[in-house]
Amino acid sequence: MSTIHFVGGEKGGVGKSVLSRLLSQYFLDKSQPYVGLDADQSHPTLSRYYLDYTRTINLDHFESIDQIMELALEDDCNVLIDLPAQSERFLDRWIEENGVIDMCQEMGIKLVYWYAVDSGPDSVNLLENFLNKYSHQLDVIVAKNQGRGTDFSNIEALSQLQQSYLSPTNSTDFDNGVQSQPIQQFYIPALHTPTMQKIEKLGLSFWAAANLKDNEQPHLGLMERQRSRVWVNKIQQTLDNLISQG
Repeated sequence: MSTIHFVGGEKGGVGKSVLSRLLSQYFLDKSQPYVGLDADQSHPTLSRYYLDYTRTINLDHFESIDQIMELALEDDCNVLIDLPAQSERFLDRWIEENGVIDMCQEMGIKLVYWYAVDSGPDSVNLLENFLNKYSHQLDVIVAKNQGRGTDFSNIEALSQLQQSYLSPTNSTDFDNGVQSQPIQQFYIPALHTPTMQKIEKLGLSFWAAANLKDNEQPHLGLMERQRSRVWVNKIQQTLDNLISQG
């Protein structure tokens, strides 16, 4: 069964692309079939770091966005879409006008929305609006980025995160009114700032950041690689739990 992973969050600068890269690296490290789609026309980050596995799409054109469903139906795989800020209206239109959620249920395709937030008030309001609209239709996972703040109490206090929802992919139980677990949420721990800045400057994938030491190519220093490796491994352990529960 294919899974479509939207990685988004209406606010800019909350770490959506970092989360997309972490998920990309996870699928590659776990040898899970994976295709990345970069929908950010202004700052195509995912295609920069994972060029061999990523295609670009244009949210302005259905013919381009349609690749999401075509890829998911072609083979059992993880289709990951790195969304830009303020893209929800484009996604709304594509989902609603094409009956995407019903189609995914019919075809046995799972839909997951990884919603990245920082600790600011804008993230609280935008997440609340998103959950009101989609928490009964998509599997939502809230990613609290500690590289963009430390106090997420206002996020965690949202009433929608206290409620239980049935996974929308289980339509039979949903029709019977059976409830499941609360919306999943997790922390993305902060990586040492100068190390992350160097990764960005050199354009390294997270695998290269943790492992590359060839003097013929730009790479991190010994302890920078070690910090990156520990950080990636810690997040991948969390992703193991989140994805297995899904």
